Amino acid sequence: MDTTKGQPPPAYQEYASTMLANRQFRLMNATGRGVLYTMRLEIWVNKSLPSDPVALSKILGLDFDDVSNALPTVMPFFSSENGEIRCPELDGYRAYLERRRLAQSQGGKHTAATLNAKKEKSNRRKNRVEQGNPGDAANLPATLLATPPASLQPLSTAKQSKAQSNPPLEKDSISDDPWITDYTAAQVDRRAK
Repeated sequence: MDTTKGQPPPAYQEYASTMLANRQFRLMNATGRGVLYTMRLEIWVNKSLPSDPVALSKILGLDFDDVSNALPTVMPFFSSENGEIRCPELDGYRAYLERRRLAQSQGGKHTAATLNAKKEKSNRRKNRVEQGNPGDAANLPATLLATPPASLQPLSTAKQSKAQSNPPLEKDSISDDPWITDYTAAQVDRRAK
């Protein structure tokens, strides 16, 4: 596939079973098959060949007699128009690869634009928070402005009765651990307030 912008695809895909199943190909001799594939390779690279047998044999680097004798059997695989031989199958495949490359390129650009927009939006939010921009308060919903931060909110607004609060520990259950002693003292002080 096209890996560098502006370069044509380096190869075409061909299924051997399709070619081998083609009766015209099966009826060709070895010379005809060689001319056929040499022409296909040349057309893949240069898109067309001259239809003049002398010029064609020179471009292909093959004997004139071999090319002129093979032309009637290989031409069903090609089209000839305005002095040029083309391969409709390879032209179609080249067009398919170009459409796919363009679709991938457009998809990549769309994805990059989406990701960049999300990143930019995140960076703007982060900068506003870091700068403590007072103008941001105008953009916040009223419910967020009226609600104190979670760390300042009581966990429950229900009043606990003395019976429901943590009862003091019995002296027998208190161990000699200094942490437990300090914790218990703090609990008693808190209840007294």
